[in-house]
Amino acid sequence: MRRVAVFGATGSIGGSTLDVIARHPERFRATVLAAHRQVDALVALCERHRPELAIIADPALEGGLARGLAAAGVQCEVASGADAISAAAAGALCDTVVAAIVGAAGLDSTLAAARAGKRLLLANKESIVMAGPLLLAALREGGGELIPVDSEHNAIFQCLPGGRPDLAKSGVRRLILTASGGPFRGRKRAELADITPAQACAHPNWVMGRKISVDSATLMNKGLEVIEAHHLFGAPAEAIEVLVHPQSLVHSMVDYADGSVLAQLGNPDMRTALGHALAWPERVDTGVAPLDLAALAPLQFEQPDTDTFRCLALAFQALRAGGDAPAILNAANEVAVDAFLAGALGFLDIASLVESVLAELPAQRVVDVRTLVERDQTARAAARRILRHAC
Repeated sequence: MRRVAVFGATGSIGGSTLDVIARHPERFRATVLAAHRQVDALVALCERHRPELAIIADPALEGGLARGLAAAGVQCEVASGADAISAAAAGALCDTVVAAIVGAAGLDSTLAAARAGKRLLLANKESIVMAGPLLLAALREGGGELIPVDSEHNAIFQCLPGGRPDLAKSGVRRLILTASGGPFRGRKRAELADITPAQACAHPNWVMGRKISVDSATLMNKGLEVIEAHHLFGAPAEAIEVLVHPQSLVHSMVDYADGSVLAQLGNPDMRTALGHALAWPERVDTGVAPLDLAALAPLQFEQPDTDTFRCLALAFQALRAGGDAPAILNAANEVAVDAFLAGALGFLDIASLVESVLAELPAQRVVDVRTLVERDQTARAAARRILRHAC
């Protein structure tokens, strides 16, 4: 029986995880559920899944959570705050942690789970983008497992022998990440000047949160995934390629030296990757419809337009710069996306703001979490200052 902590339980990843868990009560139990501020949604999940601990990230809402659980007849421990989430990640209530907190806020709990030797199902790509070397060191220290649940990295994990082998010794030539292209695939810069948040969040294939939907529309999401693939699989930038695949059925591929290309295919549903990671090395039914190959339209692949969608090029730039440049990239992008969603920044200006912050803050070596967080805050302050002056 796997005892699973779901951080980001009220989000799309959390919902998909809990759906898979509910299908296999003999194999999995959700013992810890954590959410940001959605008290009513968290209470409803606790009523269904009966965890041993419920955590709300905002301490001001702990009382409301406790009252809601009591009214629903749910008996479980209640806690609040980032420290409580990190403590739960390292604690005895779980052996598996689904890290699905959005943004840099998920870093501490992800590192805590890694140090404690848990099976870490990583959906929070910002943690490994910001602190890849520190996360890998924490995994070595704790002796746990990291299984990616981004559909692209999970696909690569499935296509590699042993999940994360030495790529050179395994004859791997390239890792090929596929991208849907987002809602604006095929458009040029002149057509994107007046894009609204609602348009950017209308992804053609996936149901996702607002932040990741905007990242998909700018291709920054794919850029972050390139950096993530570098850390997860030890691949240099020149061995990672992105191809736009609008059908979102081929989730990624591995190109081998002998001419073989292995691909993982499936309907665009996060339950496939989550079920794989929860049960690995076994397979379980996730409720995802089987892929009807005979009914598929022709599969398309094309090169990404990095002149129009400059965020992907900026991510490669940050990866090649090394050090904390990916953390600077991520921090600036989070500020830029928040500003865009608030109507304070244009869609095309997201990349411009990120580029300005990268130029202002040259890469430094990653030393420890404290200095990394300080640099993250410095990058956010720089992005906000540039944003104010631009307005």
